[in-house]
Amino acid sequence: MPDAKFRAIIFDIGRVLIRVDIFRAMDGLASGLALTPQDVWSAIQNDPRWLDWQEGRISPGDWHLHLTKRLGASLTFEQFSEVWNRALDPDPILSDSLLEKLSKNYRLAVLSNTDPIHMSQEEARFPFLPLLSHPYLFLPGGCQ
Repeated sequence: MPDAKFRAIIFDIGRVLIRVDIFRAMDGLASGLALTPQDVWSAIQNDPRWLDWQEGRISPGDWHLHLTKRLGASLTFEQFSEVWNRALDPDPILSDSLLEKLSKNYRLAVLSNTDPIHMSQEEARFPFLPLLSHPYLFLPGGCQ
């Protein structure tokens, strides 16, 4: 087989481009509840709608309503979104200079199951969005 020539590099977001700390978000979700952050995370992972959320079959608003009702929380959607996004570290793992260098020889892409609360274009205040619209990266499907 002849030498393969790579033309693109596809990155995952979580733990590759952005650090993820689930319990930073779970601390916020557990606030005011009789549950520990670990209890909240366990309840979410074992929730019958978790896969629907992960696979895009439930809207952010419906996920918020479902989860706050199930946990007994009273967060507004805006509060819930802010707490949910605490899981994402705003400081990227890879440097701009590395991405720039790679982009000179390869097409760079991001592929992820990042949920719509993180990706909402209306919520551009989230600190990681500039990384997703980085001049060297593109997201298949048009989210840039």
